[in-house]
Amino acid sequence: MSTATAARPAPAELSPRVGVGEGIRQTMTLAWRTIVQVRHNPWELGDFSIQPIMFVLLFTYVFGGAIAGTTGDYLTFALPGIIVMNMLFITMYVGTGLNIDLTKGVFDRLRSLPIARWAPMAGRIIADQVKQAWSIFLLLAIGMLLGFRIGTDIWSLLAAVGLMLVFALAFSWVSVLVGVLAKDPEKVQLFGFTALFPVTFVSNVFVPTNTMPSWLQPVVDANPVTILSDACRALMVGDDTAGTEWYVASATTPAVQSLLWAAGIALVFAPLSVWALRRRV
Repeated sequence: MSTATAARPAPAELSPRVGVGEGIRQTMTLAWRTIVQVRHNPWELGDFSIQPIMFVLLFTYVFGGAIAGTTGDYLTFALPGIIVMNMLFITMYVGTGLNIDLTKGVFDRLRSLPIARWAPMAGRIIADQVKQAWSIFLLLAIGMLLGFRIGTDIWSLLAAVGLMLVFALAFSWVSVLVGVLAKDPEKVQLFGFTALFPVTFVSNVFVPTNTMPSWLQPVVDANPVTILSDACRALMVGDDTAGTEWYVASATTPAVQSLLWAAGIALVFAPLSVWALRRRV
């Protein structure tokens, strides 16, 4: 028995650190783990598909004629803003999924493996980017079926999509912080949607700013949702609506401001999220 014990090879020591390249590979593996769940449960895409389509249909055909005169003009104005609003709401699913992993012990099991400590969180955020892209292109397709037309070119359209994905990446850290601090997934949804509703509705997503009370207009103009919506309208619609109150002359200023807002949000909430996660686990 002692001979067999002596002959048993010693276990290989695990490296105390994971290289950046290996950590990226592990992040992509965990992101794929989140994405592939859709194949086993296609209804997971329901929140990314059904709700935004309902928003487009309801606001276009219920309020479009009253606000813009025709549903076509209103769709041209509202669709970019609705896509922005939907992008913000979808980011809350990052926090919900992270909270589920934390409360069910999945995150602890992942951390017990010899993987980069940041890989589980980064993997979920990257998976959310894929779902965000799906939702953006789905809404664009639905909008085109209803009569929306791109007034610029393919590169401006891709720039608008890229701008929204960058903002979504930054805003995901807000969702991560909520997901870490909340005790259960229901609290994530409750707090997230309660906070997002006033931010998105006190903007020019659905109506132009000049139709609002004068005391409210400065607040709306300073809202990052308004700034991002203006940038996306200019990149998607361009000057096809020149001469109307919906027209945005240039995308440069709101696009740069949106990027600055994204950088500021990430710089504030990313460290807070990492700190809160360390305290929780």
